Amino acid sequence: MTTTTQAPTTAPPVPESSDGLRIERIEYLDPAEADAAENWANLYLPAGDHEDGSVPLVTIIHGGGWESRAGAEQFDDMARDLAVRGLAVYNLEYRRVGTGGGWPTTFHDVARALDHVPTMAEAHPELSIDDELVIGHSAGAQLAVWGGTRHRLDDDEVGSRPAFVPSRVVSISGPLDMRYAVNHGNGRVIKQILGGTPDQVPERYASVDPIQNLDPDLPVILFHGLADDDVHPNNSRHYTAAVHAAGGRAELNLVDGETHTSLVHRKSPAYQQILDRLTVVATTELAKLRNG
Repeated sequence: MTTTTQAPTTAPPVPESSDGLRIERIEYLDPAEADAAENWANLYLPAGDHEDGSVPLVTIIHGGGWESRAGAEQFDDMARDLAVRGLAVYNLEYRRVGTGGGWPTTFHDVARALDHVPTMAEAHPELSIDDELVIGHSAGAQLAVWGGTRHRLDDDEVGSRPAFVPSRVVSISGPLDMRYAVNHGNGRVIKQILGGTPDQVPERYASVDPIQNLDPDLPVILFHGLADDDVHPNNSRHYTAAVHAAGGRAELNLVDGETHTSLVHRKSPAYQQILDRLTVVATTELAKLRNG
């Protein structure tokens, strides 16, 4: 007997607030376009009252192989930990393979979620989006880095003509060289999300593969565990080398003993180091902007 898992028809409840944090549900697509169960985000706001433009905004894009087996809830801890440090966090959910996603829907959803940032900032004037940081883990790292280079796409490509472009991106365990990843452990999920191999749909790879869409003006910080046997660390090595060759800025942090997922778990020593680095990047750049 074969059983199938039914996709949820409604979004999960908003996580409970704690430590003075406020958590709000954000709907970034028009209801006529959206799947109510998948097209939403949670906005985590730090405790207290804040002046206009004083709270740095960080966006998180979760991974999970672009599949429905993992969702935004896996980054509730990181979102809370960053918000306690005084950052606002926009934790995105989007349609994946198994919940109505795939090519090009998944990419359309993430693009529209990022393009909703200016609208969200109008409702929350305390947010600073002049130097906004986007973080992605695993497949979410591919989406995050792609999201930072959409302004370079042709008008007929999915995600082109962005209303909002982040000014810096963080990749954690990301498959940023998708053609390499197809032949080094990630072939099934990449062929599934893009609908074929690099030979079968080369234009799709060219459009969304981060290493094929370099922007030397986009600073990228990369973290990758050397014990990662899901996404090979060479993905981050290749991307970093390509950015440097193009004259851009990429900071590669290879961490001994860390696996694909341990980097984003509270029990890992590297987790706190990543939080520290993200906090410094977000707050230092905002201070520079405010001080001219």
